[in-house]
Amino acid sequence: MLVVELNKANFEYDVNSIVRAFYPEEQVYVLTPECREEKREQLGGNVRIRVELGEEGALLSVDGREYGWEWRGDSQESPEPVGDAAGDEETAGKTDEKTYKYGFKCFLYRALCQETGKELPWGNLTGIRPTKIAYQLLEQGACEQEIIDHYMLRYYVSRDKAKLSVDIARRERELLGGLCVQDDYSLYIGIPFCPSTCLYCSFTSFPIAVYREKVDGYIDCLIKEMEFVAQRYRDRRLDCVYIGGGTPTTLEAEQLERLLTKLKALFDFSTVREFTVEAGRADSITEDKLRVLHSFGVDRISVNPQTMKQKTLDIIGRKASVAQVEEAYALARKLGFDNINMDLILGLPGELEEDVQRTIDRVVELAPDSLTVHSLAIKRASRLNRWIQENGMPILHNTDETMEIAAKGAERLGLVPYYLYRQKNMSGNFENVGYAREGKLGLYNILIMEEKQTIVALGAGSISKQVYPDGRIERIENVKDVSQYIERIGEMIERKRMLLED
Repeated sequence: MLVVELNKANFEYDVNSIVRAFYPEEQVYVLTPECREEKREQLGGNVRIRVELGEEGALLSVDGREYGWEWRGDSQESPEPVGDAAGDEETAGKTDEKTYKYGFKCFLYRALCQETGKELPWGNLTGIRPTKIAYQLLEQGACEQEIIDHYMLRYYVSRDKAKLSVDIARRERELLGGLCVQDDYSLYIGIPFCPSTCLYCSFTSFPIAVYREKVDGYIDCLIKEMEFVAQRYRDRRLDCVYIGGGTPTTLEAEQLERLLTKLKALFDFSTVREFTVEAGRADSITEDKLRVLHSFGVDRISVNPQTMKQKTLDIIGRKASVAQVEEAYALARKLGFDNINMDLILGLPGELEEDVQRTIDRVVELAPDSLTVHSLAIKRASRLNRWIQENGMPILHNTDETMEIAAKGAERLGLVPYYLYRQKNMSGNFENVGYAREGKLGLYNILIMEEKQTIVALGAGSISKQVYPDGRIERIENVKDVSQYIERIGEMIERKRMLLED
């Protein structure tokens, strides 16, 4: 455990993100003056880092060693940003506040580099969508070298990560270039049921065995939301449909057929460029379910192993075995699916470089059309967080070596990186990267990352996002609990009515 005492609020996110990146094996807690007294009493005796922020600078103390920073009232810490300071959204605000926070983050990063003797691949960049910077600078006409220099000089990002960001931003722009993204919309449908809840998961998910009797009623409510959206957006073009979860294939084949029949009847699919269903858990996949998906034109599915090490699957409570993953994948290929994604998580309990290499080697043999590589993010709400504390284990972390193993595996498959994002509480200073074959880039994934299109989301725990022509974004969420969602479906529709009004 590593406790940080901070004398000023509104800086805790940046402090937590940077400190956690330098100390990935520690549970990091940031205490501010506003913290509840009981929390301060509980953790206060373990304070190892103290941050004193003042009008003239800051003082950092790490285990008694002190580092100082003097603020001169300008952004002297690095060259001015290219263009319009694109992407520095976490420091948006008044100029003085912005430059102070920027200067402080530079100071904190450099001090911890000196303290720990290491530098981070993403430097002091704490935003969750680092490619947004490159995307906006490309829009402004900046060249590749200017953007790479911007990342490296202003945020201390490594050259490799800066170049990766530019490469991905360029592919995103090319793919979105043929769309009227602000006039069109995409549709997300959430199926919040799973065969079981994985140890690391914090998504809205309910065990199907307990909720089976509620599934038909849940589908009824999804259809009500679909009817409203289809009518409300009857004059707008639908680009993508994404059915996620949870695990959509926990539905029986007949339930999938009922849902998809109504979906196809209500919406014009002649303009849909991508129709994805997350099959996800191999222990929920059957031939009759895959036949239903294929017959309704689903052109992209996921069969997600997370790892090919059976011992790890047992630890994290993922009931689908390695053998089941391979069988489900082979069955999907046999039935004609030619765009299959596989998800992997790096940094799972007990996994070493050789385990990741074995997983990648097996995935390369299977040859999926896209591969999404996640760095483990330990969410506070996940059972993994509690499990780590109960078992006295250090926070698990990823390594440069495992990330390189995954990247080389994607290259062996002929896949290119096409989207990237980071998460809070991510293991190490790493990222999630989506790789795909040219022509198989996941359009919905780019749209959800870049926030350039309205996405209407249906189902328990889903969040709709309305994007306005001026770039303003408004969100509205459905209740997470399945029973509450069913009971309050009228309210959920009314929330959408208010959000989607012109």
